[in-house]
Amino acid sequence: MGVIKPSGAVGKGAPGVCVICGGVGRRLFTTRGYDILGCRGCGHRFTQLERTPDHVTRVYGDDYFFGGGAGYADYLSEAALLREQGVSYARLLRRFVSTGAVLDVGAAAGFVLEGFFSEGWIGRGIEPNARMCHAANERLGPLVDVGILESYESPRTYDLVAMIQVVAHFPDPRQTLARAADLTHPGGLWLIETWDRDSWTARAFGKWWHEYSPPSVLHWFSRSGLKRLAGSLGFTEVAWGRPRRWINLGHARSLLEHKLSGRVLRHLLKPLRLMPSSLRLPYPGDDLFWALFQDKREW
Repeated sequence: MGVIKPSGAVGKGAPGVCVICGGVGRRLFTTRGYDILGCRGCGHRFTQLERTPDHVTRVYGDDYFFGGGAGYADYLSEAALLREQGVSYARLLRRFVSTGAVLDVGAAAGFVLEGFFSEGWIGRGIEPNARMCHAANERLGPLVDVGILESYESPRTYDLVAMIQVVAHFPDPRQTLARAADLTHPGGLWLIETWDRDSWTARAFGKWWHEYSPPSVLHWFSRSGLKRLAGSLGFTEVAWGRPRRWINLGHARSLLEHKLSGRVLRHLLKPLRLMPSSLRLPYPGDDLFWALFQDKREW
């Protein structure tokens, strides 16, 4: 991969440019050495990043899926939860489209994609982590490709491009979504799930909100901001909602330990260490949403 300098990420110390409206970002606070910027025009939040050739392999390497911190303590242990997530979304989509071909962006080990398959969909996945692709293809056959969406080549277009928990990771969401548009069949759909910076949970926690975790997470959308970005590419929101999400205790504990500092706060986590990591917990926050966009471009 070459060096990509997205429009919303510039060199350290320079003012950031918003990928949604082109406005200039002002520094709101700093976390883990990264400035979190707020656009003066539309309020979109993002961080500055000069992307290096090893950005994807370094940030989303095996440690992201197995090392805890801002990633996962053990991604493969969440297989059942992720399959159920795919099934849930496939069933939700019945209101809007019959089954068709799906491209799952950021497919990881293919569990969400597998849930779609079980509901009659066909398709492929794309994932930058080679170990995750191997895990997916061992079960599904060679259906998950190693790579990133910006440079993904496909001989076909898709009825649905699913982007579950990935748009916040794109260095330049406009560039990447433009490629998603190229891969979408005329009149097709995007399913996007991401975190909501305008939610009560995000506002209550402020700079300690768990999603402020660069360099993995680079953008923090509101629903209105995502609608505006998709709309500028010819896609109109046709539905949205808040998913019912479950998380296993091991993942929750890892995130808390990553965010909390100080002996007193860490002491509060001791009871959680005595409980099984596989225990399912309902996610309590209101800071997650999904949105369905339809291609309304003139062909």
